[in-house]
Amino acid sequence: MAHENEYTVLKRKIVTKPFLFLLAIVIVGFVFIGVRYVKGIGAVTNLSDGYPWGIWIAYDVATGTALACGGYAMAILIYIMNRWKYHPLIRSAILTSLFGYGLAGLSVVIDLGRFWNIYNFFIPSRWQFNSVMFEVALCVMTYTLVLFVEFLPAILERLKNQDNFLAKYAKWLYPKLNSILIFFIALGITLPSMHQSSLGTMMTIATHKLHPLWHTGFLPLLFLINCVYLGFAVVIFESIVSSFAFNRPYEVKELSGLAGIIPWLTAIWISIRIGDLYYRGQLSSAFKGDFYSIMFLIEFMLIVVGSIMLLNDKIRKSPRWLFVTACLIMFGGGLYRMNVYIVGFNPGPGWRYFPSLPEFMITLGIVALEILLYLIFVKLFPVLPSGHNPDEILTEEAVEKSKAISRRFGWQKR
Repeated sequence: MAHENEYTVLKRKIVTKPFLFLLAIVIVGFVFIGVRYVKGIGAVTNLSDGYPWGIWIAYDVATGTALACGGYAMAILIYIMNRWKYHPLIRSAILTSLFGYGLAGLSVVIDLGRFWNIYNFFIPSRWQFNSVMFEVALCVMTYTLVLFVEFLPAILERLKNQDNFLAKYAKWLYPKLNSILIFFIALGITLPSMHQSSLGTMMTIATHKLHPLWHTGFLPLLFLINCVYLGFAVVIFESIVSSFAFNRPYEVKELSGLAGIIPWLTAIWISIRIGDLYYRGQLSSAFKGDFYSIMFLIEFMLIVVGSIMLLNDKIRKSPRWLFVTACLIMFGGGLYRMNVYIVGFNPGPGWRYFPSLPEFMITLGIVALEILLYLIFVKLFPVLPSGHNPDEILTEEAVEKSKAISRRFGWQKR
């Protein structure tokens, strides 16, 4: 499992203007988190008995964990389907998954009304095995730990080359960890398959409270397929953005292969959705012209248009269009989950919900923290693909090659 020459440390300054900007957002978000714990959850949210969860669960957990499934999707592709040519992309995908899941867990803790009772989760005698929420919580917590173990070789690779007392222990642990890493990879494929489908299962109990355009017995399957194509889209998005921002060569060949998989997955997902609506006699509801049908069509068209574009070979080989299509898939697939958890959910007359400013700022703070940690880790540990020079990606030749590719594909930084 050792692939030391596949990855490189991005040798750049950590404290930059984007770093400080993101840090400011994180500080504001955590100030509101402090207010939440001092004054109570009602002081910073618009949650109610009708809407017991809001944007923190709908986005940070239900949608955020799907967007953090890049590591899961890549693990299936590489280790199950034996597509090892994509292996250079796995480490950055695992890193984004680690932060996505870890911060989703933080969101849950912030959302808990009686957070002081959280210790009950760690007492087996108090576990509720009939609860879907318990299964999701247990899987998310365990998967976050598994992701850390999967990323640990990157940390050990850096430490064992340092001139300090940690190098000795890193050299001892590194080969031992690599010999058992396959078991954690298997666990890392199993756990998301369980809890991503369970996130859909949670909303099947909403029955008449969830609009018929989204309420279906196929929610577990739809959520599972949804997280896989979202995972691939996020890997493409992250790779293009990091290559553009850091003047690195674009991994066009690998990303083009990933992009070719997405339309097949979305075709299955779309077929299930249309077939289910037709079977339940709800297909006409998509064209009523009301608020719900408009939200459904926006979500649906973003996914359809992005998928159709990816059928074009020229688009799949263009960094610019790969970025555009990845954004369409991400926005469409993410909106689907937001529609299920908030937009399509109606607890009855008299109940209204729109996130408060502190709710928005806490969510922005958590997202900013995820990006901030990513920027720090890629500059401290070997995460990004080495490209053509395994020893040092930031050579003049590499930068010029990146610029040449940018000009060729029309993705020039202005």
